[in-house]
Amino acid sequence: MTPISLGRPLRRAAALALAGAVTAVVALTTAHDGPPTDRAAAAHSEAGADIAPLLQRAAADGAGLLPLLARGKDGHLWDYEAKGTGGWKARADLGTGYSVATALVQANISDSGRGNDLYFRMGGTLYYTAERGNDTKSLGGGWDQYNLIVSVGNMAGSAQADLVARGTDGQLWLYQGKADGTLAARVRMKDSTGWNGMSVIAGRGDYTGDGIADLITRNSAGSLLVYPGTGKATADAVLATGVTAATTGWKDYTAVVSTGDNTGDGKADLMAVDAAGALWLYKGTGAASAPFSARTQIGTSGWTQYNLLF
Repeated sequence: MTPISLGRPLRRAAALALAGAVTAVVALTTAHDGPPTDRAAAAHSEAGADIAPLLQRAAADGAGLLPLLARGKDGHLWDYEAKGTGGWKARADLGTGYSVATALVQANISDSGRGNDLYFRMGGTLYYTAERGNDTKSLGGGWDQYNLIVSVGNMAGSAQADLVARGTDGQLWLYQGKADGTLAARVRMKDSTGWNGMSVIAGRGDYTGDGIADLITRNSAGSLLVYPGTGKATADAVLATGVTAATTGWKDYTAVVSTGDNTGDGKADLMAVDAAGALWLYKGTGAASAPFSARTQIGTSGWTQYNLLF
């Protein structure tokens, strides 16, 4: 049976096995002698072939509307499939053990962008696994210098989704994705060290209507800003000047996340969790002057049980 033909029950079973596989990688990574990057390479060499088929079904099937993955505070991972009209279907169980990953990111790369692939960090090492295929690889060490890693779609003109990483020094970096899941050399996105002042950095699509992926942030005052992408992988010129999208109503959200288009209208949307655990949808308009419509509640409670939405 090929990976593409696996149904949801088998995907869930594979994801349950993934929890044990991830734990095994951690054990291997810490057991070897040598510097961290060498230990990660040794772990990948010994365990990578076994991990690949387990990891590749940990995200949902589907081109177009993207799933939302949610990690519970207990390390459990859940898959929410989009209804296509706004909101999510009942969650599917992807197993436990995901607390060992200090970053988890979705990106559409394999199978010409139709696969929902995963990047995940353990220790200082970043790994990539393809949903469509049998490829899981270590992308090297040094990733513990970042306190945030997010997927942002295609920001700089390549055919694959890119990653954005925020350094502990407050710098923001773009890593362009390649067709095999590896990443191009990083490019500083804007000449600023102030990105640690942003309590939210998100985005997975075009919010300004120009066909280029943008970045969504929330500053320390609680204002929501859109930084339009320029479409260029040029140092300090990946982003244009930020534009304030909203000044009220965003400060108290405990989480803000985008999976791109959630409603099926071709425009990128945004979701937010309030202190009571309700989930709200801000439908994208595609207009730079007012990128979001008024919010709609799409989840009544329980969303504060998650410590990561991606």
